Amino acid sequence: MEIEISPEILQAKQRFSIIGNSSALIGAISRALQVAPIDLSVLINGESGAGKEFFPKIIHAYSPRKHNKYIAVNCGAIPEGTIDSELFGHEKGAFTGAISSRKGYFEEADGGTIFLDEVAELPLTTQARLLRVLESGEFIKVGSSTVQKTNIRVVAATNVDMRKAVADGRFREDLYYRLSTIYIAVPPLRDRGNDILLLTRKFSNDFAEKYRTPAVEFDESAKAALLSYRWPGNVRQLKNVIEQVSLFEAGKSVTADDIKYYLPEAGSDYAPAIQQVPLQHTYDKEREMIFKLIFDLKNSLSEMQEEIDSLKKQKQQEPIGSIKELQKEISSVLPVIYDKDMASGGVHRIYPEDKAIEEGNPTRTLEDTEKETIRKALERNDGKRKKTADELKISERTLYRKIKEYGLDNI
Repeated sequence: MEIEISPEILQAKQRFSIIGNSSALIGAISRALQVAPIDLSVLINGESGAGKEFFPKIIHAYSPRKHNKYIAVNCGAIPEGTIDSELFGHEKGAFTGAISSRKGYFEEADGGTIFLDEVAELPLTTQARLLRVLESGEFIKVGSSTVQKTNIRVVAATNVDMRKAVADGRFREDLYYRLSTIYIAVPPLRDRGNDILLLTRKFSNDFAEKYRTPAVEFDESAKAALLSYRWPGNVRQLKNVIEQVSLFEAGKSVTADDIKYYLPEAGSDYAPAIQQVPLQHTYDKEREMIFKLIFDLKNSLSEMQEEIDSLKKQKQQEPIGSIKELQKEISSVLPVIYDKDMASGGVHRIYPEDKAIEEGNPTRTLEDTEKETIRKALERNDGKRKKTADELKISERTLYRKIKEYGLDNI
């Protein structure tokens, strides 16, 4: 069921560049706009990368505090030993290195809004201080005995199950109830349906415009692949993937096979579930592939040297008459050579001419040989492309590209 999008929601979406029309997202924006004028604490919950940071900005911008300061604090990024000083300030000499007094965020943002991201990461001692601020507006600087007042609105966010954190003793129950006076749930990307395609189009167009590259197009199979993936990293992961696709597939019509190359298999074929799987593609995968190819090349060269030495003994050290004759001798023992494919950015194998070409068709090109090698491998594997790629020791993506290039789709 779709929620009616009011002019105020449309304005908020445009103002904060929020893309999407799913019911869950519109409902969360509507809830933020409703609570904005009422000076209550808000707890925002959602998975990492889902876009929680937009909602405290909406709440602040549509509240009576909009002309005062808005400060965002990542509680998980501040060391435990300095978090109290960062939030509440300290006096000169309060600890080693405190060469002067300092205002904390709660004092700096007096009259405005403070956004505490990853609030579940706060130490228990800091949680007690925060509870006092929420209940009475009072705090004490580190190293001071003077009580200070602050008029501040707190909006907190977390990707943690707060009830479980309370049950485990990692978060104060009284602080949880005080923070979650109003609760807003930000939906994960996998539950937002066609919003995935809207975001895909935005990210690909933004990339093409920023870097002046030809825009990519996504065919129906590619769209289906994007919709069926679980997106454990949510919008942040989608943007990362689409930027990679926009770079390496610039100007092409992208298919499902192309998309799957950039996605970890662990998130494929989505059935509603939460799975925190980090993106493993890019450097680690490519580095492993290159190291393997170099290792194979080293072994191939060793084998080639052994065969050449053997040939020399068989011919009783007779010199080989010409470069072409040498190439013919080597082609029978050299399994692969390697070439840097600049178009795809990967290292791929190119198969040399076989003996049949040497004798039967001397005008046949390297491309003809490669096509014939791929055709035979496909026939041996009954057209199963993954097995064929494994046999040829090339990536599936390279195999798909070669199949299209040589018109072997019907095998």
